[in-house]
Amino acid sequence: MQVSGLYAGIGGFELGFERAGHRTILLCENDVHASKVLRHKLPDAQLHPDVTTLARLPPETEVVTAGFPCQNLSMAGDKKGLAGAKSSVIDCLFKLLDQRPVPWVVIENVYFMLHLRQGAAIASILDRLGERSYRWAYRVVNSRAFGLPQRRRRVFIVASRSHDPRAVLLADDALGQTWPDPIMTRPIGFYWTEGRSGNGLTGDAFPPLKAGSALGIPSPPAALLPNGGRVVTPTIEAVERLQGFPNGWTSSLRDRKELRYRWRLVGNAVSVPVAEWIGRRLSEPGVYDDSDDVRLVRGAPWPSAAWNMGDGEMSSKVSECPLQRRRGRISAFATEKWPDLSVRALKGFVKRARHSKLRYPPGFLDALEDNL
Repeated sequence: MQVSGLYAGIGGFELGFERAGHRTILLCENDVHASKVLRHKLPDAQLHPDVTTLARLPPETEVVTAGFPCQNLSMAGDKKGLAGAKSSVIDCLFKLLDQRPVPWVVIENVYFMLHLRQGAAIASILDRLGERSYRWAYRVVNSRAFGLPQRRRRVFIVASRSHDPRAVLLADDALGQTWPDPIMTRPIGFYWTEGRSGNGLTGDAFPPLKAGSALGIPSPPAALLPNGGRVVTPTIEAVERLQGFPNGWTSSLRDRKELRYRWRLVGNAVSVPVAEWIGRRLSEPGVYDDSDDVRLVRGAPWPSAAWNMGDGEMSSKVSECPLQRRRGRISAFATEKWPDLSVRALKGFVKRARHSKLRYPPGFLDALEDNL
């Protein structure tokens, strides 16, 4: 299929779709550093600088991807929702669909959009799709289910006017998938920028990568290696792999001043293996069994998955793990080559953690202090 990528970032959606056999014909991105990566890695696609000035989609477009900005929808953002200056650009998608409806629409954003203001953002997007005669399905998907050592839960929406989106997004389910608890004999991933209000510790994996601090400072995650050996941070190349990109995907940003942008762009990206799975299901739809589904109740908490084929909204019981893949592990990386977390960062985290009421695995904070 011919793909037009809006809010393309560094092309996570588009790289995954190309791996699934599709072809990107348009990329729309206003960040100059992301655009530099796109020109280098996806040179055959037309690159448009701003979705707000895009007059129309190419007539041959069969799929539109839209991983639109999350700053107003995330837990770490200002929580203004779709009225915020960043996330409101989703309006451009619907203006383009009004001019020319396309067979498939695929949207991605943060899990917190299901909870912010009782799910006002997800309700608005689904209603606007329905008003344009799109059938839709949405699902919370965890990147860790695709062999990545990153606990990254994102909402994906697939919509079509003539096909069954459930056959793309809901047909696959790996029930019973479990993740290891953080224990001292395996690496423990955490964010050193947190410690008093949340810890996000993850056993042999990292918490969800993020763009950086509120001040725009890169904040890569940290890992305590087994038995308290060292506290390290991954290299930018390792972080690219944590999102499913090849090593050096953002290496066109060579200037030292551009390194901070590489962290931010990778943190904002769509996990490539998740996009590839959706792309493959677009080509070869599965079969979805809705016999256990129940009517979705607006006003109640939004479920992790739901759908509407035009005759009512239904809640689905599928899990956040579509596939049964070998579990991604920090310990599979060359962690001995990763740099140490700075003393300042480590000291700040330990101080905040000691003053908090959060719980940590036995020996975790002691091991961090030993490293100091």
